[in-house]
Amino acid sequence: MAESFDTIQQKKIVVAMSGGVDSSVAAALLQRRGAQVEGVFMALAQPDLAEQLQRVRQVADFLKIPLTVVDLAEPFQRLVVDYFSASYFAGKTPNPCVVCNRTIKCGRLLEQVRKNLGAELLATGHYARINGDVTTGYRLLQGVDPQKDQSYFLGLLSQEQLGQLCFPLGGYRKGEVYTLAAEFGLAFGQTPESQDICFLKEQSVAAFLASHSPGQGRPGPMLTLQGEEIGHHAGIHHYTVGQRRGLGLPDATPWYVVELDPARNAVVVGKDADLWQQEVLLSSAHWLSGQAPPLPCVCMVKIRSRHPASQAEISQHDGGGLVKFSQPQRAVTPGQFAVFYQGEVVLGCGEIAK
Repeated sequence: MAESFDTIQQKKIVVAMSGGVDSSVAAALLQRRGAQVEGVFMALAQPDLAEQLQRVRQVADFLKIPLTVVDLAEPFQRLVVDYFSASYFAGKTPNPCVVCNRTIKCGRLLEQVRKNLGAELLATGHYARINGDVTTGYRLLQGVDPQKDQSYFLGLLSQEQLGQLCFPLGGYRKGEVYTLAAEFGLAFGQTPESQDICFLKEQSVAAFLASHSPGQGRPGPMLTLQGEEIGHHAGIHHYTVGQRRGLGLPDATPWYVVELDPARNAVVVGKDADLWQQEVLLSSAHWLSGQAPPLPCVCMVKIRSRHPASQAEISQHDGGGLVKFSQPQRAVTPGQFAVFYQGEVVLGCGEIAK
């Protein structure tokens, strides 16, 4: 959080509320510390919109705070859902939460609450932290709970966004948040975690894509790395790098998806040894400080949100970036994000191209 809890008294802080325990406790914490708290709910045409809005209203009423509903369905569809669908049909495995945080939650929503509600800060229930100021620059830090840290999903944020955001839960562990919920009288108990991809609800990715983009998937060949055709697939959007199940290719040792080739509409398969690589190409590199550090830069890099960070050297490459790991990494997946860390500080990130 850019502002310490000691300096938020009387500040007007609008909390992005989902009806879950995290955003509800974030609102209650800020209220207890003397901030002028209001709630805001993003209407994104979620499958359970009415039910979710009812839960949010109940929490806002309990906390006695105003609640504003902001309709962001159109930009969410265009900037997040369409990106999600197009990525799969282009042979990538996207991360819509990273893009949504940059463009919608900490983008369009942040703009609207500052312009229309006079918010000084937008708070969310993310498990991450912000420190610094406008003079020294803002830094994004990991949350203190390693099992809940969500800094990976915030790697595309800008200095301007970091300076206008507040993450009240970054210094807490999940268990402590449930304890706080009970203290505040918020009736959650140990509720299940919300799904990462909110617009899927109970659907599989394949089922969602079939309804969102009917007719786009085309059958094609399954090829070995040597170009031998050994099977067929129903569409490359059904697969991701590292996938083993559902290939229908019996052999003495398992086959895995090692590449999706949209130019040939092919799923390329290989063995486990073929999934490991030491160099990763990024289509671009984004630095949270606003400028790249001296390159090459040695830091820790995560290639997926739940992937352990590994040491790597980052350098420029053809307008993007090249990540050279100290040790080979398994199942590097185009479309996911490589996020760079120095200690607990997030330096930046880049979308994986290859």
